[in-house]
Amino acid sequence: MKRFMKNSASNLAVMMGLATAAALTLSACNQDQLITAPEANAPVEASAPTQAPAAAPAKSSAPTVQEAREFLQDAEKQIVELREYAARVYWVNANFINYDTNWLAAKAGAEGAKLSTTLANKAKRFNGLALPGDMQRKMDGLKRGSNFPAPETEGAAVKLSTLMTKLDSTYGTGEFAVDVKDKRIIKILDTDGDGTLTTEVPKGKIHLGQASDIIAKSRDPEVLQTVWEGWRTVSKPMKSDYAKMVTIVNEGASELGFADTGALWRSGYDMPADDFVKESDRLFEQIKPLYEHLHCNARAALNKEYGDSVVPLDQPIRADLLGNMWAQSWGNIYDLVEPEGAAEGVDLTALLLENDYDQMKMVKTGEAFFSSLGFEPLPETFWERSLITKPQDREVQCHASAWDLDDRDDIRIKMCTKINGEDFSTVHHELGHNYYQRAYKDQPVFYKDGANDGFHEAIGDMIALSITPDYLVQIGLLDPKDVPGADADLSLLLRQAMDKVAFMPFGLMVDQWRWQVFSGELTPATYNEGWWALRDKYQGVRAPGDRPTDAFDPGAKYHIPGNTPYMRYFLAHVLQFQFHKAACDMAGFEGPLHRCSIYGNEEVGANFKAMMEMGASKPWPDALEAFTGQRDMDATPILEYFGPLLTYLEEENKDRTCGW
Repeated sequence: MKRFMKNSASNLAVMMGLATAAALTLSACNQDQLITAPEANAPVEASAPTQAPAAAPAKSSAPTVQEAREFLQDAEKQIVELREYAARVYWVNANFINYDTNWLAAKAGAEGAKLSTTLANKAKRFNGLALPGDMQRKMDGLKRGSNFPAPETEGAAVKLSTLMTKLDSTYGTGEFAVDVKDKRIIKILDTDGDGTLTTEVPKGKIHLGQASDIIAKSRDPEVLQTVWEGWRTVSKPMKSDYAKMVTIVNEGASELGFADTGALWRSGYDMPADDFVKESDRLFEQIKPLYEHLHCNARAALNKEYGDSVVPLDQPIRADLLGNMWAQSWGNIYDLVEPEGAAEGVDLTALLLENDYDQMKMVKTGEAFFSSLGFEPLPETFWERSLITKPQDREVQCHASAWDLDDRDDIRIKMCTKINGEDFSTVHHELGHNYYQRAYKDQPVFYKDGANDGFHEAIGDMIALSITPDYLVQIGLLDPKDVPGADADLSLLLRQAMDKVAFMPFGLMVDQWRWQVFSGELTPATYNEGWWALRDKYQGVRAPGDRPTDAFDPGAKYHIPGNTPYMRYFLAHVLQFQFHKAACDMAGFEGPLHRCSIYGNEEVGANFKAMMEMGASKPWPDALEAFTGQRDMDATPILEYFGPLLTYLEEENKDRTCGW
């Protein structure tokens, strides 16, 4: 399944941190964070290791360029100090989840929100002043403030931070009741193989990881519906707090000069906010034919498995049948859609186990990939301070993540790594974040980020696309005689498409829902209705049954209560293939795009690093052009990569009625 970053600091204030200051957090596999911690109370008035926000000189006369320069210098000093402090608080909170670390995280979040709002409002004093281009870019970043801005009202930052911490914790500690005597559930969750459930199922309740296993493995529509609906009882109590949070951040966005928080988010893409809406729809339209054929083929396979009563051929697909708790990726039902007579591809999990890989060796192998491109080895502190295996003595956030704690060299990953093919790919992906962080470490704090929020995700995903059979041969995991022939390509591409292509409409609609919430088009009474309208429109999926009037199904996806903008993941899916094609062209590769690996190509590595070193210092089209030679994002490389699959799907679907 696809991996997703929780918070990549798409603008300056997010980097300072309402949610995960300076931490790049990325979810791996079928589950989101699994945490057990009490809610944090509102933090008391804090004495943070940061100076009071610096005010721009209070003068009635028109501001000068020199005053603007001094303001930016002072703002940078405060931001740098707060970022490291907050990053270390969040690291401890993620690794030692309890009441006290939740309290500290809420406190740090409030301080970040207060500083972000203060600096954003003070930056407005320089509106209309002609500034040098670099200063103007920094000032614009400040004025955008946080993705979740608190208004200047006394106590608003603390209230907002407390709400956000509570939402995050409610999700992370979520459990729901199941019939632990149900043999259908025991069959999946029985880790000891003795026909009973382990002590991990206390009082008949299961958490998200266990629920996700059932959704991934079960083929019983009744069980699937029960578990799918059960997880959504966890999110129902969030609705009131979420609505309160929306009111606060919209007030904060208004103070910053934006119509609402959605408009603020869309302003961060070096184009007018309304133009970005059109741009994202344009990109989806490029790959829509491929998605519709994938959907049609999957629905036909599910209909064959479950029959017309469960999977009608003229309706959206039931979301609980697609192998993933959110139907955002469909790889877990590959066995149902597998092409008849197709040759088998590589079983990466089996290769890892056969070659005695452990978690540390998986990460070392990922590092070696970047070294082959000419990147310097990871610092010793990475190995000393990262969390690579799940500790047995405490609860941690298992949501795989990449962290930069000091904006210099203290880079780490936090990952409850499993020895399987999915986590092998995730390791390469996570390290992509770390190498990007280190590449732009010499930029001013204003620019310590990706060129846009999709770049950070795309870097790691582009590297993961190079995990081909040829790469596995080069690193000694696969015997050359066992490299699959071209007849195995169809299986490989369909497996990938069930994750990557299936994800794209979901990646687009999550923030479209939030934009409607922020604008007031959706109210708490219509949150759920609006969510399913978008899922129908873009994904062609539906709930397995009628939803309660008080349901809050959006909250069942981590990034909603975790308050992580989601458009970055959609953009990353576009950019990773655009990067991959450019890299393969640069390397002189002449075969099918899906068989290209850039492992060992230092020329590609040097050019890639040059783009990464730019950080956010230039508009993203400049960074894109530096590596690809193009100034527009382009989804057509996806069609080239999956070209053989599209041909196959068109043939399979020629006598079917597609669409919904």
